[in-house]
Parts: sequence; structure tokens; C-alpha cells
Amino acid sequence: MEHRLKTPISREDVLALRAGDLVWISGTVYTARDKVHALLRSGEELPVDLSGGVVYHCGPLIRDGEVLSAGPTTSGRVSRYTEDVVSRGARLIVGKGGISEEARALRGKAAYLAYPGGCGALAARHLKVKWLHLPELGMAEGLWELEAEDWGPMIVAIDSFGGDLYLEASRSPKETSKN
Repeated sequence: MEHRLKTPISREDVLALRAGDLVWISGTVYTARDKVHALLRSGEELPVDLSGGVVYHCGPLIRDGEVLSAGPTTSGRVSRYTEDVVSRGARLIVGKGGISEEARALRGKAAYLAYPGGCGALAARHLKVKWLHLPELGMAEGLWELEAEDWGPMIVAIDSFGGDLYLEASRSPKETSKN
């Protein structure tokens, strides 16, 4: 199934998603890498409200206020912060490589979307700079507020019900044929 979502993302939007569905997003998207996630864990207030938000594991390349490239970074590096992100109200987390070990934090609240690595220039065509929060963290680590317009497609890799394409793919052929 295909979904075209607009931020803020509602709980109903999330509950309609199933692992394997395709998603396009329009509206506000926040980038977050290691340093922003560490701030979340510390309990420090962020300069943005993540309620209904989309958090993109990305360190964009930006020049003169224009997004040149915005490919996903490996989500496994920050997966331990998934519960922190979801507890702040984020409904969608976008990245690459999965967060299976922390997927329980998504249950009934959020979903993880996979965006293809190597597609940073494609993403840039659909993302515009709104603001850089926490500029002291630098370009890659700063908290960028971007405006997305029909950004996608992304695949629902882990849904809010526990459906997980990464776990499915890791099962042996024998296990898969038994189901």
C-alpha cells in the first residue's frame, strides 16, 4: 500500500502503516545524528517540539541555505536512543540499516522508515532548509528543520505492530517457509 503523509503525523497515520508499505512525506522533517540524540537522552530540552514529528537520521550537506545532499546515515549508531525519540512524540524515524534491537519502543506509537543509502541528491530535490537549530554542533550534527515536499519513496521497515522487514530477511529460508 502507498501512503502520502503530511506532518504533523497522527497516531492514526502510524497505525495505518504496515511493514512493506511505501511512504512519501510532506511537511516538517528534523535531522538528528549522534549529538542531537545524546541531548535527547540527557533530558535537555530541544529548541523544537517533536510531537507528531519526523526524525531523519541524516547529516545533510548544505551550502548557502540549499540542501545539496541529504542521504540517510546508519540508524544502528543511534538506535539505542529510539525510546528517547519516541517519548518526545516523534511518530516516524527515517534512516538506513534498521533499528530492530530497539523496535519495541515503536509499539503502538511510531514506525521506522528506510530511505535508500546513496540517494542523498534525490532527497535534496524534495527537502528545503527552514532553519538550523543548535548550529554550534556543526553542519552534519546540527538539528536541521527541513521542509519536505513529496519526499520518498521510503519503505516501512518496522511498523508499530512489530512487523520488521529486517528480521524477516534475516530468517533462514526454512523458517520463512514454515510461516
